[in-house]
Amino acid sequence: MATNDTLKKQIANRSKQTAPAGEGTSLKALLNSPAIKKRFEEVLEKRAPQFTTSIINLYNSERMLQKSEPMSVISSAMVAASLDLPIDKNLGYAWIVPYYDKNSKTTKAQFQLGYKGYIQLALRSGQYRNINAIPVHEGELKKWNPLTEEIEIDFDAKESDVVIGYAAYFELLNGFRKTVYWKKEHVEQHRQRFSKSGFGWDNDWDAMALKTVIKALLSKWGILSVEMQKAVIEDEEERDRIDVTPEEGADNVIDGAEFTEPVEDPFEEEDAEKQKTEENQEG
Repeated sequence: MATNDTLKKQIANRSKQTAPAGEGTSLKALLNSPAIKKRFEEVLEKRAPQFTTSIINLYNSERMLQKSEPMSVISSAMVAASLDLPIDKNLGYAWIVPYYDKNSKTTKAQFQLGYKGYIQLALRSGQYRNINAIPVHEGELKKWNPLTEEIEIDFDAKESDVVIGYAAYFELLNGFRKTVYWKKEHVEQHRQRFSKSGFGWDNDWDAMALKTVIKALLSKWGILSVEMQKAVIEDEEERDRIDVTPEEGADNVIDGAEFTEPVEDPFEEEDAEKQKTEENQEG
C-alpha cells in the first residue's frame, strides 16, 4: 500500500505531465486532469466525484485558501481522502489550512487532523468499546490520582460553565481502560510550547484542548493501527515543513480559526504592480 507521501508525489508528478496548457495552476483544471482524477478514484472509488466537489466548495469559500498553491490544496485533500475523512470544516474531522511560507514567499495548504478525526480513526480499529473526551467544569471534579489514574467526576455538582480541565477515556474490548486528565493550565502550557500559530486555539480553544488530551491518550496508551500512525505523523510533520506564520485573511479568519499574528499580505505589492502595468499598457 502506498504511503501518503508517495500518493502526494505521484499526484504532483502526474499533474505536471497531464495538466492542460495554460491551466496548470488552476485547482479546477488540476482536479479535472486524468492523472489526479484517477488517483482520487483509486482511493475513494465511487465517492471520488463527491469528494472532489467538496474540495472545490471549500476552496471557493476561503479567500486565503485561493491564494495557496493549488497542488498543496490537492495534496492536503489527498491525505484526508486516504484516511477517508471529510474536509468540511464544520464537521471537525480534518481541515485544510493555508499558511504563508516566508522563505519561498508562497502560501501553502496543509492537512490538520481534528479531535473527532482521532476518535473516528480509533473506532475503525474495532478494538475500542468506548472512547470520549470532555471538558470538566468548575465543581465537577471530586478526585484525580495521576498515579493510579483514578478519577471521580460528579456532573450534577457543576457550579458554573468555567472549564477547569479536560479528561479523555477509552476502554478496549479486552477490558483494558485508561484515563487522562489535564488541568486547563497544563493544556495552555502545552499550547505555548508546541503551537506555532494561533490556528484553532483563538476560535475554538475547547476543541483544540480536547484534541490535545485525546491525542496524548491514544498515542501513549491506545492501539494504533497503521492508518492511525499515518494520521498522527501527517498531523505533526505537515506543520513542521514550513515556517507557519499565517497570512492576514478576511476578518483574520481561516477555516473557522482566528489567527492572532497577522502579517502583511505578500500579494498586495504584487497585485499593485500588476495593476499599474496594465494601466500603463492601456494608456
